[in-house]
Amino acid sequence: MYRSKDLLGCSPPETQQALVRLGLRLRSHRIRQGWTVKEMAVRVLCSPTTYRALEAGKPGTSIGILITALWLFGQIDTLENVAPVPVDMVAGRRVRKRTGKPGAGMIGEDERDF
Repeated sequence: MYRSKDLLGCSPPETQQALVRLGLRLRSHRIRQGWTVKEMAVRVLCSPTTYRALEAGKPGTSIGILITALWLFGQIDTLENVAPVPVDMVAGRRVRKRTGKPGAGMIGEDERDF
């Protein structure tokens, strides 16, 4: 059986690079505030080792710690850009497609005349 640590290390290079860049941005915010790693760990309720892992871009770090850190830096609203709601979900309802029938506003195969 695989350990979760082994599986996290197998993530695609793009995701690993994105985590490292995020960690660097968190580090720059922390330094700008003049906070040490130990002070930041106390603020986000984790150990200094865990906070260092967040800044290092380790994939196993808790998302709760990340969100708390973003909140402390006044960056919580940036989460709205992470995975925007798809356009068809904005209205607050899910659009279902019926098999064999085109969706509203769609032209069916039998209606195409060219």
